[in-house]
Amino acid sequence: MSGDKQKMKPLVHKHLIVRAEVTNPPKDETLAKEFLKELIEGINMKILFGPEAKYVDIPGNRGLTCFAIIETSHVVMHTWDECEPAMIQLDVYTCGALDTDVVFEFLRRFGVIKMDYKFLDRENDLKEIALTGAVVPMRKRRARKVLQVVS
Repeated sequence: MSGDKQKMKPLVHKHLIVRAEVTNPPKDETLAKEFLKELIEGINMKILFGPEAKYVDIPGNRGLTCFAIIETSHVVMHTWDECEPAMIQLDVYTCGALDTDVVFEFLRRFGVIKMDYKFLDRENDLKEIALTGAVVPMRKRRARKVLQVVS
């Protein structure tokens, strides 16, 4: 092999699944796409396609879906704005490193009331990853009021 070739980084398979009850869900397709773009930049990922968004105006299922294909997998956000409180489901899957704190902080702009999440290592199975130590101590104190870990 040539010495000019870059060494391949080992792949990791991290999957963050978030369910957030919010007071101010995104309803506008353009704003949702901008949010996803900013989030992806905030977690240091590269967009390959999108973001794309579409609002669904069917009673009982009103809300939007926004997605982007990133270099290391995908980011998808679903919202439902007619329920009380409104709900956001966010899915971030990556074969690279992921700073979950950045994701949680980005979601706060929607007026988070309650946030549940699962952070999975999908390398060999579906192993849940504890976020202890992954959260800056000051954020951790604030986050306890908002985040409720689901086991």
